[in-house]
Amino acid sequence: MKQFFIIPFCMGCFINAVIAQTLNKPTNTIESKNINNIKTSIMNNQSFTTTLVVEQTPKEVFNAINNVRGWWSEEIEGNTSNLDDEFLYHYKDVHISKLKLTEVVPNKKVVWLVENNYFQFTKDSSEWKGTKIIFEITEQDGKTKLQFTHLGLVPEYECYNICEQGWNNYINSSLSNLITKGKGQPNPKEGGFNEQLLQQLKK
Repeated sequence: MKQFFIIPFCMGCFINAVIAQTLNKPTNTIESKNINNIKTSIMNNQSFTTTLVVEQTPKEVFNAINNVRGWWSEEIEGNTSNLDDEFLYHYKDVHISKLKLTEVVPNKKVVWLVENNYFQFTKDSSEWKGTKIIFEITEQDGKTKLQFTHLGLVPEYECYNICEQGWNNYINSSLSNLITKGKGQPNPKEGGFNEQLLQQLKK
């Protein structure tokens, strides 16, 4: 099995390297997957999750989460902090995702629904669509705990290994640094995306 290594300060480089390897090896399509297995994995809490514990207050953690351009990507279109806000994330033509804030509890919880999604490197380009990205904030022994869960991102999906490593980088490195040091490492503005595809994903 090939191993992929993350370079925290060059997520775009990492994505390009992984995709180059992914496109050169056989992959399973969504048609060949057992949908019941995917549902079972979700029910058995096999969705990707990771945890941060920091010294900062729940309010500081909450504010950092909502500053999506400060830790995920500077290529964000739309508002990212209020209930029912919709925003678009894209990394060139590699990954485009439309998300909506469906739950916002100040200093406690944020939930994004993936309304639409496009991956260049998977046979089922819409993987992520219908999944939820959940940030849960609690106080623990005088510190603040952030539980991140991508509900529906399970091992059966073709993108799982890439997305697992990507989220680990964004949450445990970039978002953590934004919370604790005041500066994250989001994907920079690079352009180079397909405007027609972007407009289709916005609908």
